[in-house]
Amino acid sequence: MKFQVTHITQPKMTNPVLIEGLPGIGNVGKIAMDFIVENTKAKKIIEISSHYFPHSVFVNEDHLIDVPVLSIYHKKVGKDDFLFLAGDVQPIDESSCYEFCEAVADIVQNYKGKEIVTLGGIGLQKIPKKPKVYITGTDKSFIKSFPHTDNKIYGVVGPIIGVTGVLLGEARRRNIPAAALLAQTFAHPAYLGIKGAKEVLHVLNTRYHLKLDLSKLTDEIEEIEKEILTKTKSITEVSGQPTEPNYFG
Repeated sequence: MKFQVTHITQPKMTNPVLIEGLPGIGNVGKIAMDFIVENTKAKKIIEISSHYFPHSVFVNEDHLIDVPVLSIYHKKVGKDDFLFLAGDVQPIDESSCYEFCEAVADIVQNYKGKEIVTLGGIGLQKIPKKPKVYITGTDKSFIKSFPHTDNKIYGVVGPIIGVTGVLLGEARRRNIPAAALLAQTFAHPAYLGIKGAKEVLHVLNTRYHLKLDLSKLTDEIEEIEKEILTKTKSITEVSGQPTEPNYFG
């Protein structure tokens, strides 16, 4: 089995929404997701480990090592349940990416999840002053339910690569409504798309009433930025290539 799924706890929930945010262009999705998990105080319920994650370990602030894992967190906001897929890596090749997304979709279906939202970035040649958030997905009516987004995305991006894209395809195969929120950011490997992440968070906060205090983003983002830069640099040095492919075809 390529992916070992460990259930830390199995809380009761009703038709949760899964939101994914992993490393990518400008790390837009990861920055947004780390902020959501921290801000909502979501509880980790699942850990996913694999030999198909990058062959490395991280050195943490206690000078000890952390093994790469991807985690799913749970939080009930009001009457709605949410699952947050977070972590520092993505599967290393095409076949493992597909199998990982199948495993995640299995988890969503086991909890009778109703929607999937993935987060990512669109790399530009210049730093955008006010990043625009584009949206695509499996269903027009579902896409239109997200405010502050531009659904005129054809010709703007090429294929959406990695978990952000493949998880949408798996959702469509299983008839689960799904959408990708892609924020404009600078296409430099060392650049962190904090502004883009903030725009994505604004969309999610409005659409799902997550009660996020976005005023905290500027303060908290400094720690997130430092951690991401360290881990991204480590993975790049090990693999010899950027941690995430470009969304442009």
